[in-house]
Amino acid sequence: DDSYIYGFSHTHLNGTGVPDLCDILFAPTTGVTRWNNGSDGKPGYGSKFSHKNETAAPGYYKVQLDDYNITAELTATIRAGMHSYTFPSGSEANILVDLFHRDEVLASDIRIISDTKIEGLRRSRSWAENQYVYFVAEFSKPFLSYEIAVDNKVVTGIKSVTDSKNCKAIFHFGNTSGEPVYVKVGISAVSTEGAQKNMDAEMKGLSFTEVKQKAYEAWKKELSKIEVEGGTDDQKTVFYTALYHTMVNPNVFMDVDGSYRGRDLKVHNNTSFTNYSVFSLWDTYRACHPLMTIIDQKRTLDFLKTFMVQY
Repeated sequence: DDSYIYGFSHTHLNGTGVPDLCDILFAPTTGVTRWNNGSDGKPGYGSKFSHKNETAAPGYYKVQLDDYNITAELTATIRAGMHSYTFPSGSEANILVDLFHRDEVLASDIRIISDTKIEGLRRSRSWAENQYVYFVAEFSKPFLSYEIAVDNKVVTGIKSVTDSKNCKAIFHFGNTSGEPVYVKVGISAVSTEGAQKNMDAEMKGLSFTEVKQKAYEAWKKELSKIEVEGGTDDQKTVFYTALYHTMVNPNVFMDVDGSYRGRDLKVHNNTSFTNYSVFSLWDTYRACHPLMTIIDQKRTLDFLKTFMVQY
């Protein structure tokens, strides 16, 4: 029954019964800059939407943002996300980055590297007690100008903010003439350098369509591990949707070079296994993990090795 979208973030929980994550939120807008997200009922940068104008599939999401007439499309790799924003021709196109959204912020940084690249950190506390999410973002078009706000007040003449509890930035692209603006965003729990390596390893030189196709092929491979016959189309839809949900978590929690942040919050490196996070074991040990021992023995072994290094 949701009808309002704040924006599009890069970490999520699935089926855990508690809210958390939603780090590094990007929101496309047009017109006047608003630092408020609209959750308090006052005008904000978020937008109303209708499920009639929404498409969702494994590895791909598309929605029309009604307040701005913007078409937003999203796809992903393991450690990076890719956005496509098509703004109405003749309008001033903006992309806002909100490091305050959602849970308690311990510290956040943002740096303008060039007119097509930014980077930063969001460190927060909620269900995850001291969570580090570094990010690097690259825009397909250079922005013409930008604003950085601390505590929702613009600070002029700066290119970076460090150790802020409420940091946001907006990037103005002018009239894009209906051409999409693409954003590639790599994330890491280790460093901005790790986020850059992750993004380069998984997305460098690839178009949005190519990344979307790779996501489709990856999900097709996973969902093909069980083949069902007979039954109705509705029954098959229910079955494969449920199978999809078993594979959204746990999440890979390791950079492409084998670096990861351990339970001691120190950085470790181990290339002999893949480190994971977000297990929700009180919900999953009964049925989900036994299923994985049948259809995904490689990941199951990595889960067990993850438990050992956590211990």
